[in-house]
Amino acid sequence: MHLSALYRFPLKSAMGESLPSLQLDGLGVAGDRRWMFADAETGRFMTQRTFPRMSQLQARWNAAGGLTLEAPGMPALQVALPEPDQALRGVIIWRDTLRVPDAGDEAAAWGSELLGKACRLVHVPAERARFIEGNVNGDEKVGFADGFPLLLIGQASLDDLVARVGRPLEMLRFRPNLVVQGSEPYAEDNWKRIRIGDVEFTLAKRCSRCVITTIDPQTGERSADREPLTTLRSYRQGEDGILFGQNLINHGSGELQVGMAVEVVA
Repeated sequence: MHLSALYRFPLKSAMGESLPSLQLDGLGVAGDRRWMFADAETGRFMTQRTFPRMSQLQARWNAAGGLTLEAPGMPALQVALPEPDQALRGVIIWRDTLRVPDAGDEAAAWGSELLGKACRLVHVPAERARFIEGNVNGDEKVGFADGFPLLLIGQASLDDLVARVGRPLEMLRFRPNLVVQGSEPYAEDNWKRIRIGDVEFTLAKRCSRCVITTIDPQTGERSADREPLTTLRSYRQGEDGILFGQNLINHGSGELQVGMAVEVVA
């Protein structure tokens, strides 16, 4: 088995970027979901679930930690990385509340115009990150990802789903960081630990899926038949919802490259 694709999502719920390699740090993929738009009034996180236009929002992370924002009909905007203690703003992501640096009025105005809702752009530095659900070792943290630092999907699992739905589906609908080639469909359901290069990963929890999977990542349009959720519900419904993919926790830092071998440890 090997890594067949790697993805990073610099801004929560915006477009992903396919990469030949990526770096891992204490919060998962370096530069992944470290930025987020939050409702200016309530501080609550904003996603494609409510703002499908975010599917057409491209956010490119740079080595200095800043962003380049682009979207159809909008001028490109360069956003600098705010200082860790600059203009702290309270935000809410699921059941977590935290105070994180605000990126300033220009970025807020840009996002508000795009989304049609007053919002603020915020960044999460490592020292202000949230604890992972369950927090097994007492020091496991995550940025603005829903619950865990990384998501893995087997290519064979998507291929099986595509055959059941009867039309092509892009892997980016499911927003994984790691795609594994060479396993049986849904084999990742039974893995507990894997090793890629020098880094070991714990497979923490199956990923429950939402309406974002019904949004075409190319056009931003939702499927009228609610696929692939409709088909997934028929055979992947569990106590925690409709399950597809595995949430991961990385133990240590390092570099991952497309083509690297994936070893099941347990």
